[in-house]
This record gives sequence, C-alpha cells and structure tokens, in this order.
Amino acid sequence: MKNILFLAAGGVAGTFARYGLSVVCARFPGRAFPVGTFLVNASGCLLMGFCAAKLGTREGARLLLMTGFCGAYTTFSAFSLEIVELARAGRPLQAAFYAAASVAAGTILVSVGYLYGDRG
Repeated sequence: MKNILFLAAGGVAGTFARYGLSVVCARFPGRAFPVGTFLVNASGCLLMGFCAAKLGTREGARLLLMTGFCGAYTTFSAFSLEIVELARAGRPLQAAFYAAASVAAGTILVSVGYLYGDRG
C-alpha cells in the first residue's frame, strides 16, 4: 500500500508540474517551436538522471520521484534514461537502435493514429 501512495503522490505532483509549465509556456509569443514540451522533456531528463545517480536502491524514493513524478511529468525521461543505461552497460549499438526504433515507431504510429482518427 505504501508503494501505491508513493506512486500516486509523485504522479499527482508531476501532473500539476507539467500543467503549470505548459500554462507558463503558452504565454510565449509564436508557436514555431513547442517550447513547453521541450522544457518538460529536458527538465524531466535532468531530474531523472539526478535521481538515478543519487537514489540508489531506495525503492520508496525511486517510486515517488522517478516512476511517479517523472512518469507523470514526462515519459521522455524514462526513455532517455534507458538509452543511457544501455550505453553505460557497454551496449551502445543496442542503445542507438532502441533510440532510433522508438522515435521511428512513435512517429509512424502517431501518423497511423491520425489516419484512422481522421476517417470520422
């Protein structure tokens, strides 16, 4: 039960943090570059790396901050952490393949989703 509370608390905080940053970024002039998404992804990656290095095996803290907060704030941070961990484990080709395959699959599947969604 304690783990669920850690996840829930982190998830709620991450959701509100993402929303708050998006509200602030919506005030920026122009829409040529998705500033809000970029800042969420970049700051989430910074926090994920810091937590991965500092929290060790402290399960409650990892659930609260990494899975809960960062997971709700941005899944890009988990994706980026997995790439770094593959590379740090001496598997740079697997890391590169995972990154390229994930971006390609995500882009293709969003396009497919748009095609089906637009068919009304």
